[in-house]
Amino acid sequence: MSPTIECGKGEREAILDAAKLMLIAARTAPKTAGADDIVTSIVYGEDKNHIANEMDKIAQDRKSESFRRDARNVRDSEAVVLIGVRGTKNTGLNCAACGCKDCQEFNKADKKLGTDFVGPNCILKALDLGIALGSAAKTASTLNVDNRIMYRVGTAAMKLNLLPEATVIMGVPISAKGKSIYFDRSK
Repeated sequence: MSPTIECGKGEREAILDAAKLMLIAARTAPKTAGADDIVTSIVYGEDKNHIANEMDKIAQDRKSESFRRDARNVRDSEAVVLIGVRGTKNTGLNCAACGCKDCQEFNKADKKLGTDFVGPNCILKALDLGIALGSAAKTASTLNVDNRIMYRVGTAAMKLNLLPEATVIMGVPISAKGKSIYFDRSK
């Protein structure tokens, strides 16, 4: 008789394997000038629920049903992939998209925590974050793992200091259910 894997356990293991592949996709995504300032992590189990609890606190403080709704999504997910960027580094291109005259002025600018993230950020680093997020989400989708990039998850992750080097973080909750829990979230 061959060994069997309980359906739920096998799916959970597969989701965590997919999360690892999402980290690889984020890491290997193209970066401005080849400088990799992306930081990543996989959060699951009780640590994942800490994120949801922090989102509930933020929901209460801000009177935001959106944070509460997304916290439910996090609790119902098997894991969360966190992807952030060290955005206070510059690329030396002097594009001024950050609002500073040039990268020298950007380097001298006071970097401080705003409502949710640390800024100012180099726009090209922010673009690198977007490309890494898209690569990770695509990888999950290719593997038939439901996912959704969520700003609010990143806000809670920042408050919990889960990626200490990151100035901006986004979260990508992942699950595999009969129907995606991340869309049609009206209930």
